[in-house]
Amino acid sequence: MELLLKDKICVVTGASRGIGAAIAKLFAQEGAKVYALSRSEPSLSDVTSVGFASEGSAASDSISPPVSPATALCRPIWLSCDVSDESSVEAAINEVLARDERIDVLVNNAGITRDGLLMRMKTDDWNAVLTTNLTSAFYTCRSVVRPMLRQKDGCILNVSSVVGIKGNSGQVNYSASKAGIIGLTKSLAREVASRGIRVNAIAPGFIDTSMTEQIPEEFRNKLKETIPLGRAGNVDEVAKTALFLCSPLASYITGVVLPVDGGMGM
Repeated sequence: MELLLKDKICVVTGASRGIGAAIAKLFAQEGAKVYALSRSEPSLSDVTSVGFASEGSAASDSISPPVSPATALCRPIWLSCDVSDESSVEAAINEVLARDERIDVLVNNAGITRDGLLMRMKTDDWNAVLTTNLTSAFYTCRSVVRPMLRQKDGCILNVSSVVGIKGNSGQVNYSASKAGIIGLTKSLAREVASRGIRVNAIAPGFIDTSMTEQIPEEFRNKLKETIPLGRAGNVDEVAKTALFLCSPLASYITGVVLPVDGGMGM
């Protein structure tokens, strides 16, 4: 079977762990050359099945497309990047373009939380979440749209959240950032559709990650009761949805927000 992203150049932000790492690994398995952008280098625990090659290392110099998906997997290349910093984003994207002269797929996954009730929320916590989760997507999208317009082809996938659709108490900053991602996605999709560029979003629900592991078990159980499928999702399920939207299988889909939430947002 043909690999879904064979020879594609992909950039994934927030790829050091969780959903981002799962997306980077799966895209690499499907034949893409993946640049994994994050502030911290991925740990071995996050990349057990594929691994990451640090930028400039001997491993990264020897990367090539997989000969067989069963025996030779392409390894994502880690590039240090602070997505909340405009110049850092531009430098990372320019590095990718210098190496490969094109970018076919961008996945904006980077995100943080600084939860708290609005009346107790510090301005710094609001600004940190909005900058990392939303403004960073503006930086990356602006940087990759230019080469995609020249290519007259490309795909952008933004990771929103179910709370960006329905809201959540104690997460006004996070919910606002993820709702903003939806507005960015739909507006940009309209701007670039005529040039063959697709822009979509996914909205994960309650997914088992290191971030959600910090939630007290009692509250986790209450959350699961709100999910029609009766369980939390896993990062591989989110990654497979991302793969679909970024692959030729979704060639006639743009401007959509696809929930990956077990029915939680119904």
